[in-house]
Amino acid sequence: MKKIAGFFGNLTKAQQVLVVIIMAVVLYCVSAGVSYSIFSAAGVSPSGSTGSQSNAAVPGANGIVEEDPNLPRTEVCPLDGEMHTKPAKDQWEKRRPLAVMIENHQESRPQSGLSSADVVYEAVAEGGITRFMAVFLCNFGDAQVGPVRSARTYFLDWLSEYDALYAHVGGANTPGPANALGQIIDYKIKDLNQFGIGYPTFWRDYQRLGRPVATEHTMYSTINKLWEIGEKKGWGAADALGLRWDKNFVPWKFLKAGEAVNAGAAANKIDVNFWESQKDYQVEWNYDSTCNCYKRKNVGADHMDLNNKKQLSPSTVIVQYQKESRANDGYEGNAHMLYGNKGPQNPSGEALIFMNGKVIKGTWNKANRLAREVFKDESGKEISFVPGQIWIQTVPQGSAVTY
Repeated sequence: MKKIAGFFGNLTKAQQVLVVIIMAVVLYCVSAGVSYSIFSAAGVSPSGSTGSQSNAAVPGANGIVEEDPNLPRTEVCPLDGEMHTKPAKDQWEKRRPLAVMIENHQESRPQSGLSSADVVYEAVAEGGITRFMAVFLCNFGDAQVGPVRSARTYFLDWLSEYDALYAHVGGANTPGPANALGQIIDYKIKDLNQFGIGYPTFWRDYQRLGRPVATEHTMYSTINKLWEIGEKKGWGAADALGLRWDKNFVPWKFLKAGEAVNAGAAANKIDVNFWESQKDYQVEWNYDSTCNCYKRKNVGADHMDLNNKKQLSPSTVIVQYQKESRANDGYEGNAHMLYGNKGPQNPSGEALIFMNGKVIKGTWNKANRLAREVFKDESGKEISFVPGQIWIQTVPQGSAVTY
């Protein structure tokens, strides 16, 4: 130590400062390396993000629980009309619907959890890239969901029909008509913004696809973790005032077992364009009579659910045409979108309803943000859906949809 002190004392003032700086840098690098090793061993990065999905330290869904096949399916899911067992109903009666924003960037596919939703809404978020709002209620088991992304204003209009929990990662917040984060406050949405919740309800999985992906494509949660947070916030099936979510909820109509759809022409293959300039987000649906469902493809590839390796296969596909416009709110590239999806300016529009291998030409009607959207045939009669998952795609007026 005396030698070091002597050496330090013989240096000029400038040399002493330089030595101190060098020692500080060396000390920082050593401590950072030790920290990285410790966190890596635990499966967590120093920033709090989690590592590979294959690592046991990464949170995930609880063990998958299936409904007992020996029990009769006597209970109707109020969201999609599918039949379930009494234990499943006992479970969903304690909850309110949960809506999760899930992205559809090419780097996000295959996503997790879409096949477990009762209803899925799909519309362009920006730049011709679509985004999903998956609505859950009646799924009996847990399901991992992601990658979770940000909120958009028009999804809030559909969300409001369910008085649902809303899980997302931030959102559009530029002052103006597309200010989703401001509207969440104004509308008193039951908000589950990742920015205010964090780990372990939400976590990042950088190896979810077995290879590195950009950070924006890595946010995950599970439906049970999100329902648990909602419960802690006082948003179970009833809110703090005792008002149940379904007090004013109007379910859609559903066909009874064996009841056929007589109207409509045959439609076994459907091609949906959102933006003609964005070929990577074109969707192809192919009707499969063995499951009475529509199997989804994106750009010619089967669109799978990463959770169960099953192709996305809703029972009903709806394409609704709506006026598309820019928010003109000063956001970079004028990227924020608006859709005329409710009254009084845009209370209705054209729609195509695909089920049972047929197409019904009709309309959509939504009087205001809180009103239930209703789909009617050309005679003005409300359409009854095939029980099972319902997938609703919003496309700009004039978009090419062939079948």
